[in-house]
Amino acid sequence: MAFLLLYKFKETKNYRTRFVVIMMLTTLGFIAGFVYAEKIMSYSEGMTFQDKVIYSKTTQYQRIVLTKNSRELRLFLNGNLQFSSADEYRYHEALIHPAMQGQPNAHRVLVLGGGDGLAVRELLKYPQLTSIKLVDLDPGMTNIFKKNEMLLQLNKRSLLSPRVNVINTDAYNYVRNDSGSYNVIIIDFPDPSNYSVGKLYTNAFYKEIYRLLADNGVVVVQSTSPYIGRRSFWCIDHTVASVGFHTIPYHVYVPSFGEWGYILATKNYSWKNEGQLPAGLRYINTATINDMMFFPPDMQEEETEINKLNNQVLVHYFEKDWGPYAH
Repeated sequence: MAFLLLYKFKETKNYRTRFVVIMMLTTLGFIAGFVYAEKIMSYSEGMTFQDKVIYSKTTQYQRIVLTKNSRELRLFLNGNLQFSSADEYRYHEALIHPAMQGQPNAHRVLVLGGGDGLAVRELLKYPQLTSIKLVDLDPGMTNIFKKNEMLLQLNKRSLLSPRVNVINTDAYNYVRNDSGSYNVIIIDFPDPSNYSVGKLYTNAFYKEIYRLLADNGVVVVQSTSPYIGRRSFWCIDHTVASVGFHTIPYHVYVPSFGEWGYILATKNYSWKNEGQLPAGLRYINTATINDMMFFPPDMQEEETEINKLNNQVLVHYFEKDWGPYAH
């Protein structure tokens, strides 16, 4: 357009050469930026992150960055910390084992999210499970956790297990079209910081989960921090309950994140902290599970609206809860 305007108006004749040179240099700059975008981004990330960046890639869906120091490996998605190898076992043991302890006859599990395979690693400690289906949107995520030796050591090669079927697709569309029945459903999505993720926390989504869960089955939902995101946490609890589930909220302290919350949900099954846990767990036992069910006054229940597709109130709660912590 600039080239066209230069030659359309006679008044630009005396300046054409200068402007053509400027525009050509600008165009070359844009081309160079496009060609070397990944290297430029990697360089800037090396200055931004505290630790050494050992892997970075922009996929169709997100920016994946892995950093490492002498103590830990960290995963960042779009700049947000997802786990630290130093304490992720607390998060993932709390996500899986309270639900699994009362399911000795479970054989089919659906995992939504969790493309790093760390939740699946915990599930594979139960020999009675014959089918674990993992649905994660980004093949760039699941592929690196299937191939990188350092990450394979962390997830114990879980995504390569013959008992695990990895499906890369949109979870919302998947559950709407799935006709299976599952004994346990693990929902491990990122926090509801935008509408595209917020739809995965709506009553419409949980209605589909209710349909897919066996009558005596258990669902667990990653539910952000009940301390920082108090309204967000209880909104998720109320939304899950609104479709007919009986909910049991609980939380755990993860040093990298602080207090973190989960919602355990059942249909007809009466959950009790009495089942057998696998050997070798680093954090979870019967006593810690009992402690996780207690909420002090600064995390106790608050009244909220139900999160629906046509209001996405959870995203607004999340923005207000986490806004002061954005930087």
